[in-house]
Amino acid sequence: MQANGGHQLFGYQRESRDDQLTPKTFTPTLPPSDSTMAEENISIEDVKTSNGEAHQDNPTIANGLGDHKRSEPESRGQKLKRFLKRFAMANLLVILTVSAVIVGVFIGLGVRSAGLSRTQILYFGFPGELLIRLLKMIIIPLVVCSLVSGAASLDPKALGKLGGWAMLFFLVTTLIASAIGVIMAFIIQPGSSDGQKISNLNQDDTEIPEAKEVIDSFLDLIRNIFPPNLVAAAFQSVGLTSVCLNFWIYVGTEVDGMNILGLIVFAMAFGVALRKLGEEGEILIKFFNSFNEATMVLVSWIMWYAPLGIMFLVAAKIVEMEDVGLLFASLGKYIACCVIGHAIHGLLVLPLIYFVITRKNPYTFLLGLVTALATAFGTSSSSATLPLMMKCVEENNGVSKHISRFILPIGATVNMDGAACFQCVAAVFIAQLNGIPLNFVQVITILVTATASSVGAAGIPAGGVLTLAIILESIGLPTNDLSLILAVDWLVDRTCTVINVEGDAYGAGLLQYFVDRTSSKEGAELNKVRVEEEDPVSRPESSPLIEKQGNLELEEVAGPKHCEKESAM
Repeated sequence: MQANGGHQLFGYQRESRDDQLTPKTFTPTLPPSDSTMAEENISIEDVKTSNGEAHQDNPTIANGLGDHKRSEPESRGQKLKRFLKRFAMANLLVILTVSAVIVGVFIGLGVRSAGLSRTQILYFGFPGELLIRLLKMIIIPLVVCSLVSGAASLDPKALGKLGGWAMLFFLVTTLIASAIGVIMAFIIQPGSSDGQKISNLNQDDTEIPEAKEVIDSFLDLIRNIFPPNLVAAAFQSVGLTSVCLNFWIYVGTEVDGMNILGLIVFAMAFGVALRKLGEEGEILIKFFNSFNEATMVLVSWIMWYAPLGIMFLVAAKIVEMEDVGLLFASLGKYIACCVIGHAIHGLLVLPLIYFVITRKNPYTFLLGLVTALATAFGTSSSSATLPLMMKCVEENNGVSKHISRFILPIGATVNMDGAACFQCVAAVFIAQLNGIPLNFVQVITILVTATASSVGAAGIPAGGVLTLAIILESIGLPTNDLSLILAVDWLVDRTCTVINVEGDAYGAGLLQYFVDRTSSKEGAELNKVRVEEEDPVSRPESSPLIEKQGNLELEEVAGPKHCEKESAM
């Protein structure tokens, strides 16, 4: 007992000694209890305060600034600076492109006074010429590969639906644009009062395209749909010249100019054929997909050169103008009529259609297209703007690749809202200029012919002027005043191109909404089917057979417990 008691007493004394030594030496070796952890924290904090290190954890206190002394204007300024920096980096290309257009206007106005020769103007606009050549270089591989991969990735039924909705949208918007052009021309009456001034501007008739029969133009359109040589279609088309504006080329003649329509039809048919092949066509589909992605990488590189090229394009075009004062004094009402009509269609009609169908903000969609729209204004070519438009629609507005690369090449050839509006204004303008009243049948003829002829208009600069003669011929108006249209076409055609490109982009956005809505409906139907299939399966869980099996399992589990109790007894 004494030994045990001495041992206990000795153990008690050691424990008491350990308790006394715990804060100094033996704390790291003992198991961490709550009391010892609290004592450690207190001791560490005491050491920090004694060494003056307690304020190093809080940088504001270490610097002598408390929370109550943190300056609010500095924090707001830092937030604003950070926001502006982030916004500038995210929209750097847009800012550069818009700035390039503005700077190009001022450079052109400044260089006009230098009196450059024709050769010097050509040298001056050389960077802009390079941009157009780069964009045209990328058009053929982009259009062919994007349409092949897009048509191959879509089911033929879905392809037909998408194509049908797209053509309906393009047709309706082109008719609306034509109606806006006619209404604006009758309201403003650009050719009624300035006849004397305009007659001074009409210099020679050598620049006027010769009249062409309406049936011939439509036959040429059908001929271009089926090119006899795909390689030649890359640089030749039938019927209309796309380079020289001095004359019409008659039916059956191959002229310089890319036959985009024929390439589009072939690429779509080839993509559908590859999908029909199944596994055998997958290798070629992957090839076109990879080719398409590589082409878009090249487009992203070209986009960074676009601001410089656009600046020199705009500046060189302003330098080329001969007499700006006379031009705007005589044709100012005509220019204002076209620009106002384009603004109404692009800022009100197209966004309204998009909003009514999708219930989304159309102007946020429009902001994502600023780079492509500025490029369209600078290049005056919807085909040359096609690569940048694909990039903007996919990256900024969330349109899937197989939709944008399927519909945008078609829209660049078929959808010409701006051209239809401008052609209707020009037709009414020439009628007013010559004192020819237009009856209701002639107005309807202008609307229908402008809508139909805009389909075949080339996506090149001044492509709408070539088809304007068809409209004048259909209502019996003289074509000798077309030189007036050519005199200001450099400006009007730019706003036409902006509206054409904007209509293509809104069409892609509507098709994306249509695809999302149909896919969500199909998903809801599949969920309903799954729920209906799961209901019969869930009913037998409460059947007597399952309950009996559950009771047997419980009895088996309860059996060993009963045996354990017996063995314990």
